Amino acid sequence: MVAAELALAGVEVEVVDARSERWPHPRGFTLSARSLEILDRRGILDRFLAEGPVVQYGMFLPGVFLDLSTMDTDHPYTLGIAQNRVEELLEEWLAELGVRVRWDSELLDFRQDEDGVDVLVGGERRRVRYLVGCDGSRSTVRKRAGIGFPGVDATSHGLIADVEADFEALRTGEVFVLPRPGYVRIVLDEPEPRRGPVELAYVQELLDRKLGRVVPLENPRWLSRFSDAARQAETYVCDRVVLAGDAAHVHPPAGAVGVNVALADAVNLGWKLAATVQDRAPAGLLRTYHDERHPVGAQVLRTTRAQSLLGRDDLAPVREMVADLGVGKQLAELVTGVGTRYDPRIPGDHPWLGRLAPNVEVGGRTVAELLHPGKPVLADVPAVGKVLIRPDGHVAWVDDEATLTAALETWTGP
Repeated sequence: MVAAELALAGVEVEVVDARSERWPHPRGFTLSARSLEILDRRGILDRFLAEGPVVQYGMFLPGVFLDLSTMDTDHPYTLGIAQNRVEELLEEWLAELGVRVRWDSELLDFRQDEDGVDVLVGGERRRVRYLVGCDGSRSTVRKRAGIGFPGVDATSHGLIADVEADFEALRTGEVFVLPRPGYVRIVLDEPEPRRGPVELAYVQELLDRKLGRVVPLENPRWLSRFSDAARQAETYVCDRVVLAGDAAHVHPPAGAVGVNVALADAVNLGWKLAATVQDRAPAGLLRTYHDERHPVGAQVLRTTRAQSLLGRDDLAPVREMVADLGVGKQLAELVTGVGTRYDPRIPGDHPWLGRLAPNVEVGGRTVAELLHPGKPVLADVPAVGKVLIRPDGHVAWVDDEATLTAALETWTGP
């Protein structure tokens, strides 16, 4: 997504991946409302909506469900779609923009200076203006840049098993199970974590113990471990090296928010980096990527760790209390990203400032349609007035002549 945002702005970009092909197993199955809003503002949402069902509820904790229809968004639901399919659709869009992924191309080393970055990819040395690390939780870019990755070590562990099994026999609420075409995904606690590859017999043993009966598991597609470890890069921007997605933050898989946070990182970063590379950015624009997204990442770590901890069997009374608090809308907007607000850096108290602009109609076109080219929009919105909208869709200024110059200088340059 970062590469697509750069290409959309006319920046020459190259994507390299050490893998020989896209990861075949879906790590998650949902796109949140904020991700759908992002895709809508680039004109590609319909491709994704055609892939799966939408649901207007979500589970925050066992027994604590969220009514997503209450959210202030034009997409009050989540989309059921495998993460590897999301990646495939984004790669297709990237190819339409003239950029192809170079597989089997491992970043081996790099050195940065005040003018650029020397990179070694495979056996080829290149000189680039900036390097963006979207290379996962074990990020080579992050490590070689010397960026700290503090956080909390794992206190609980679990297993993910994509297997063939009788879904009806498993949907008793004793374990988390998700039906998929031709198989099910089962998530189990691993009270005494082991090292090494996960074997089907071991998963069967844990499942039998949990259920007190046997539900046979067959033909495993993917068996993996996870934990509630949570870490975040000390900085997302280190001179000419930038981090996004799992390279910048890792957290428990509660809520399947990883891909959604990564998409929001990408759309926040892309236009700022493009303006910087093209020497048209206001001073400090790229740094605002860290300033805006690092707090969001920190909140994701706190929320997913809380979800992981509160899922324990002995904390059912706490979950019941959460369910009774009447904060479903706030929790829904928190976990989906719909409630995200950035500091507009100018005075003003309009409720739109810093938030994603509502998808209202302006002159016969919606705000989402106006943002398809990935450029800032100055629109005259009925009943609101003039509004400056950043390329990522967030409102930078609302109808106050006294602060317009400051807003333009902050976000678009002199």
